Amino acid sequence: MEILFLGTGAAWCLPEHSCGCAICTRMRELGEERTRTSLLVRGSETVLVDCGPDLRIQMAANRMERPDIVLITHEHGDHYLGIDDLLAFRRSMPADRWAPIPVYATELTWKAVEVRFGYLVGSLVEKRVAVPGRAIEGTRMRITPFKTDHGATAAGSVGYVIEDRKGNDHRKIVYTSDFMRLPEEPDILREPDLIVMQSHWLNEPEVNRPYHMSLQRALEYIGRWKPKRGTYIVHVSDGDRVPGDSCNSFLKKVAPLSPLSAPGTGLPYPVPRCAAEWQDILTRISNDFDVPGALIMTRDGLSVPLG
Repeated sequence: MEILFLGTGAAWCLPEHSCGCAICTRMRELGEERTRTSLLVRGSETVLVDCGPDLRIQMAANRMERPDIVLITHEHGDHYLGIDDLLAFRRSMPADRWAPIPVYATELTWKAVEVRFGYLVGSLVEKRVAVPGRAIEGTRMRITPFKTDHGATAAGSVGYVIEDRKGNDHRKIVYTSDFMRLPEEPDILREPDLIVMQSHWLNEPEVNRPYHMSLQRALEYIGRWKPKRGTYIVHVSDGDRVPGDSCNSFLKKVAPLSPLSAPGTGLPYPVPRCAAEWQDILTRISNDFDVPGALIMTRDGLSVPLG
């Protein structure tokens, strides 16, 4: 089993166009880029999790094969607006060999997806409904959606637990997607091999307007779920305020409720501006708070084998 991180950024990618904040500036200096978050899970089947507007670029950069299954987590554009780029696979093979790609989403999410891409249902994709708490049907891997709260504009949002078994070898991945909280925490979330966790900010903001998860609050979930290998951070934004940055007044910049601080000293952790700084801080936090497994910063194109 393997996870390929096609994209690891938030809805507007990083660095953002025309933004001169400390985070975007540092990323440009280093040549770093994060496209919209999307995963490819390879096991008994190839599963594409979310397909945002960057899908064509991501497919080309990673020489991506046709997925056996597509999972859509919710009805925000950065998670499904690239679905028509899957036409590349249909257009480049004989018509009589094509079969539509099964696409799973909740009924509420499908209402939004079909408004935009209803003309593709039955030809490019096959509509299949995901029901939270119920393993989806028609797959070799066991895939179970779980309900997430990502606000009123994403009423159909879910995360997915993906499990694959070959003989005595059993692997489990928990992917949260975007969320602010969970209505309930089913036992299936506990003790996965790894978690792919949204961390839109380092620090929980005073006002969580977009209903996202911060690393600060994510530590609570990681502590309860206890991943065996670790937690991989995705959906990273530039919304944290970097002390001294003249751009902290921008709309996207949010003041922290109470900055995550190191035990003992009480000093806030510095706000990371790039991947290396993120990893340094994640390592410190992991040690300081005795976090189960490692905390790992992802990058676009990162491949993680699970054995």
